[in-house]
Amino acid sequence: MVKIRSTGDRRGIENVVVTRKRFAYEEAVKADPHTYDVWFDYARLEESAIEAEADYHRVRDVYERAVANVPPAADKRLWRRYIYLWLKYAIFEELTALDAERAAAVLAEARRVVPHEHFTFAKLWVRQKRLDAARKLLGQAIGRCPKDKLFKEYVQLELQLGDVERCRKLYGRYLEWSPSNCAAWAAYADLEASLGEASRSRAIFELAVGQEQLDMPESLWKAYLDFEIGASEWDKARALYRRLLARTRHVKVWLSFATMEVEAGGEGEGEAARERAAAVYAEAEASFRESGQKDERVLVLEAWRDMLARGGSEAALASVEAKMPKRVKKRRPVLGEEGEAAGWEEYYDYIFAEEEAAAPSLKILDMARKWKKQKVEGDS
Repeated sequence: MVKIRSTGDRRGIENVVVTRKRFAYEEAVKADPHTYDVWFDYARLEESAIEAEADYHRVRDVYERAVANVPPAADKRLWRRYIYLWLKYAIFEELTALDAERAAAVLAEARRVVPHEHFTFAKLWVRQKRLDAARKLLGQAIGRCPKDKLFKEYVQLELQLGDVERCRKLYGRYLEWSPSNCAAWAAYADLEASLGEASRSRAIFELAVGQEQLDMPESLWKAYLDFEIGASEWDKARALYRRLLARTRHVKVWLSFATMEVEAGGEGEGEAARERAAAVYAEAEASFRESGQKDERVLVLEAWRDMLARGGSEAALASVEAKMPKRVKKRRPVLGEEGEAAGWEEYYDYIFAEEEAAAPSLKILDMARKWKKQKVEGDS
C-alpha cells in the first residue's frame, strides 16, 4: 500500500509540474506567438507527457497552433526555425504516432506554405520513403527551387538504385543550372571513371575546364590531373600541366608537375625520371628569375635540391646548391596612413649569384662583415 501511494503521489506531482509549465508556455506564446523556441519547448513538454494514444491530440494541437504563426517577414533565420517546427511535427507523426500518411500530409502543407521565391529548404523535399513518390517530389523540387543539396540527394538516390542513366540526366540538369560548379563537374567525371568510362570522364573534364566562369578552378584542374595520373596516362598529364601553365605560372603547379615526373618513372627509370623532373625545375626557376619572384624561385630550388639529395648525382646536387641565394637582413622605411615617415622595419631578402655579380658593393660589404667578425674573434 505504501508503494502504491508513493507512486500515485509522484504522478500527482508530475501532473502539477506539467500543468504549471503549460500555463507558463501559454502565457509566453500569447505575449509573442512568433517566439518559435517557446513552441518547441511546449511541444516537447506535451510529447514527454504522453501516456496513451489519446494524448496525441495535445501534441497535435500545439504543433497546429505553432505553425499557424507564419513569419511576418522574409527573414531566413525566422523561417528556418519555423520550418523546423513543421519537420518536428512530421517526425512526431511518423515515429511516435506511426502515421505515415499524416506525416506526408504535414510535409505537403509545409511545402505549400514556404515562399519558394525566397527560400528552398531542401529538407522538406527529401524526406520521403516511397521510391515513386520520392522521385516525383525531388523532380518537383528541382523544377520549382533547384538547389545543390536537392540535386545531390536525387543523384545519391539513383546511385543506390543503380540507375546510371538517370544519374547522367540529373548531372546534365545540375550543370545546366549551375555550369560554374566545379564540385558538380568533378563528381560527374568521378562517376564515369568509377564505371570504367575513361573517355566519358575525360570528355566531362574537358567541358568543365572550357567553361568561362568556374567557382573553384584550381580544384577542378587538380581533379582532372589526378584522374590522368591515376590512370598512368603520363603523356596526357604532361599535356594537361602545359595547358594549366599557360593559364597560371603559380609555383604549386610547377612543383606538382615536377613531382609527377618523378612518380612517372617506372622500375629502372629512376635516373630518367629525375632528369625530366630536373628539366621542369630548371624551367620553373628560369621563369621566376625572369619575373623577379624571389620567394617562388627559392621554393623551386629547395624542392629541386631535396629531390637530388634523395637520389641524384653529387655534381647535379652541387650545381643546384650553387644556385641557392644568400638570405640577408635589410631595413626599409615604414609609411603611415597619410604617407608620412613612421620609422623603419627589418625584413629578409634573397641575394642570388647574378645579383652579387651585378653589385660589387655587396661583395665589399660582405668582406667587411667577415673582417669585423674575424677581428672580434681575434680580440677575444
